[in-house]
Amino acid sequence: MTTYLLRGAAPLGGAPTDLLLADGRIAATGADAASGADARTVTVDAEGLVALPGLVDLHTHLREPGREDAETVASGTRAAAAGGFTAVHAMANTSPVADTAGVVEQVWRLGRDAGWVDVLPVGAVSVGLAGTQLAELGAMAHSAARVRVFSDDGHCVHDPVLMRRALEYVKAFDGVIAQHAQEPRLTQGAQMHEGVVSAEVGLAGWPAVAEEAIIARDVLLAEHVGSRLHVCHLSTAGSVEIVRWAKARGIDVTAEVTPHHLLLTDGLARTYDPLYKVNPPLRTAEDVEALRAALADGTIDVVATDHAPHTREDKDCEWAAAAFGMTGLETALPVVATTMVETGRMTWAEVARVLSATPARIGRIDSGPLAQGRPLAVGEPANVTLVDPAARWTVDPRGLLSASTNTPFGGQELASRVVATFLRGRATVLEGAPVEPEAVTR
Repeated sequence: MTTYLLRGAAPLGGAPTDLLLADGRIAATGADAASGADARTVTVDAEGLVALPGLVDLHTHLREPGREDAETVASGTRAAAAGGFTAVHAMANTSPVADTAGVVEQVWRLGRDAGWVDVLPVGAVSVGLAGTQLAELGAMAHSAARVRVFSDDGHCVHDPVLMRRALEYVKAFDGVIAQHAQEPRLTQGAQMHEGVVSAEVGLAGWPAVAEEAIIARDVLLAEHVGSRLHVCHLSTAGSVEIVRWAKARGIDVTAEVTPHHLLLTDGLARTYDPLYKVNPPLRTAEDVEALRAALADGTIDVVATDHAPHTREDKDCEWAAAAFGMTGLETALPVVATTMVETGRMTWAEVARVLSATPARIGRIDSGPLAQGRPLAVGEPANVTLVDPAARWTVDPRGLLSASTNTPFGGQELASRVVATFLRGRATVLEGAPVEPEAVTR
């Protein structure tokens, strides 16, 4: 394996130093790093760059098996590496659904074969995402994929009895239920956030209470059974207050926010461009402000992309017929830098917390030989992302690596850009370009 000397990188935005990556680990730092290099060591000029632990996404849709026309494990994880990620959790709404040990092991092996990032399959909570019968939670947990996160994302586990049973079941192997909080009867036919803009443009509204009611129910269920609950893509100010209350009460709940909910508002629906159609919908400017404040103060634990690629046919149509979802793996870190770092609300160390350490802990991949989200310290796995904090770039959908182009950020200028990504000491991205699979030693 190639040894890399990262010269002058600033870990977590602190004082510049050198990092030596060898044999899959951070072998040395500071003056010891240069002395540990040899003639075969590749030196990377990292002056002016911020070094972060490799990013971890708790919420990625890779579409394979079943919708390889929109994304594959290989294309999606290549995009993830370009975005600075070294691990992603692949959601279960594939075809067939990842509700058995066989399917999650298939996704896990596809990720391992692709080699761009670690792929951690998310198991479905219910058979076929139908919300009526528990899936094979234990079999998935004890499979080769070692599933610890379970979600019917795309669908809400709306039956409180089934949700209670799921929360009880995963306690046996320290799993977590990641809930897509959406009361289906309150959102039937809904197209966007219910409010002034929906009334103005004539699209069926999606009330904030549809999300908040499920979160309120589920934090109480989690408290009742003493289990872990994770709230997917939290999007309203009211949801923030419920999670804040639950945490103050000592309930074991965590929550995520997406990059698009940190930056975009429901006003974009005035364009009738389906690129802005997403589940949960874009909310108001007041909601965006509440989400930013909650991420800064720790009420919201992590940023997760909810990367949801769709074919051109599924998006290039009238709003009502279009699919919900946006891509996000390659723009996640720049959006967080733009909304949180550039505004002074978060430091790079806090970015590492919400995009690496905490998602790894929630997914229970923060220990062991393949650990993610670890500190940039000697002896730790060499999962490292180098970021240029001074970069400014305009998003061109055609220049992104996902197999789909349904980004909502096309034409927008964002701050910061990933320059290099290392997965256990192996470069997957160098000088902003992916290291092609032919050159990867697996």
